[in-house]
Amino acid sequence: MITAPDAPSKHELSSSAISSGAPNRNSFVGMIKDYASIARPDHWFKNVFMALGVLLAFFYHPEVLSWGAMLNIAVAVAATCLIASSNYTINEILDASRDRSHPSKQSRPIPSGRIWLPAAYIQWVLLGIVGLAIASQINTAFFWTGASLLMMGLLYNIPPIRTKEIPYLDVLSESVNNPIRLLLGWFAVTATEVPPVSLLIAYWMIGAFFMGAKRFAEYRYIGDKERAAAYRNSFRYYNENRLLVSLIFYITSFALFSGVFIIRYHLELILIFPLVAGFVCYYMHIALKPDSAAQNPEKLYREKGLMAYLVLCVVAFFALMFVHIPALYDFFNVLPSPVNPLWKI
Repeated sequence: MITAPDAPSKHELSSSAISSGAPNRNSFVGMIKDYASIARPDHWFKNVFMALGVLLAFFYHPEVLSWGAMLNIAVAVAATCLIASSNYTINEILDASRDRSHPSKQSRPIPSGRIWLPAAYIQWVLLGIVGLAIASQINTAFFWTGASLLMMGLLYNIPPIRTKEIPYLDVLSESVNNPIRLLLGWFAVTATEVPPVSLLIAYWMIGAFFMGAKRFAEYRYIGDKERAAAYRNSFRYYNENRLLVSLIFYITSFALFSGVFIIRYHLELILIFPLVAGFVCYYMHIALKPDSAAQNPEKLYREKGLMAYLVLCVVAFFALMFVHIPALYDFFNVLPSPVNPLWKI
């Protein structure tokens, strides 16, 4: 059998396709799947962080609960998904060259040359515009919160700022999307008030813990300092010890601000903390596994035990929100808060 001695490798073909911006010849269905995949609809599950905002808003304003409100929430979720997909698309475009240094991400549509880059940029812009247009139909507060979600995606991905390349700021700037999503859920129900700031910061810090655990799992999975640095610039500074220390900072901050919220507004929630502590430990157990699911949060649903534990925590949280235990206030020598927990806009 005669073979061409200088035939380009698959990797070289992928690199050539990216640099030239040429579309990959593929079936129409395969092409549609590739363009859809860079919008990452499998990551839409992250918008479940809106749920806390929605449920808290209904807790404080049960009078607004109606079928019309539920329709409003559905539209709000759709807008948030489109805005998030705009951010995911630009992330895929700008990360393509580095993804080729990752053991599994090198097979994504853009690094492997199956996407025509001009079309990808058009997709990025259109998703953002349509998402914000829908958001504007909810209310002004929801629109500007949606715009802040889009802006954080730009700061995270686009040079010269590109916070994802800066150690620690990469985690903090991405996890701030958690309180933004909480506010999106809240403003989908009511736009006259804002939930407690201590709760928003606690939500930010638990998100930072999850994101830091993702970085830790990624670093251990790649297993090579130089290759990790080629994939993500912040890995030039990070190592396992630094990442573990940062996780302690994030979870301690979460505990501090959660405590402020609980003591000031609803002491009964202190009973959930043993469950929350157990959940954090369980998550760390998963993050420490080889090829951990923590590096791909969209796959965490496969961890059945973790999902069951999460449901238990959520149910306990909302059950305790409707419970009043006077003995707890006497035991901790805490007076019930006389102030309205919500900030007026």
